[in-house]
Amino acid sequence: MFTGLVETAGRLRRVEPRGPGVQLTIAAPRAMVAELTLGESVAVDGACLTVLRWADDWFAVDASAETMKRTTLGERQIGDPLHLERALKLGDRLGGHIVAGHVDATGAVRSVEPLGEALTVRYDAPDAIRKYLVPKGSIAIDGVSLTVNGVDERGFDVVLVPHTQGVVHLHRKAPGARVNLEADVIGKYVERLLAWRSGEESRLGDGVDLSLLAKTGFLG
Repeated sequence: MFTGLVETAGRLRRVEPRGPGVQLTIAAPRAMVAELTLGESVAVDGACLTVLRWADDWFAVDASAETMKRTTLGERQIGDPLHLERALKLGDRLGGHIVAGHVDATGAVRSVEPLGEALTVRYDAPDAIRKYLVPKGSIAIDGVSLTVNGVDERGFDVVLVPHTQGVVHLHRKAPGARVNLEADVIGKYVERLLAWRSGEESRLGDGVDLSLLAKTGFLG
């Protein structure tokens, strides 16, 4: 489990085929690499991957064919920057929100507009993501925990304050660039529990609507 607060930035150093998947070698600060342990989880641009080996200023992880298909990692070129976050330790402050590191889908940058010293970034997102979005709720974009500013028929927007711009590289992505998206896990559990309670678990892919809320006693 992660918080969506990026710990540091790394860069893609090498990509090697491993059966249907690949092994990624990632350059990272020595201070981070020195603390890694075999089998621990690291979120790489929001995708939870397992550390296999490391030395000095790099570490290696395997990414399955499913991970490469579902995320944007397959589009990364050698030298591209990557957001890195080690798993949350018991007792740490939860400064972002609960992030599983399981990317739900990809979205795309729609526009980037100045807002004083901040930036408003709008994203297009598939229905699989949009149904979980609420204004002032949370979403993970390339592993970064951000507050949803607004939701529209195509997607959503967020505001990147100067501090965030100094830590992550989301603001450097041009319109059309794809990003990894993970919706708030709490919304997913609420949807599933409501569906099971109503005896309509076959509708799990359809999302929560007013009729379902009424049947389960949440609306008068």
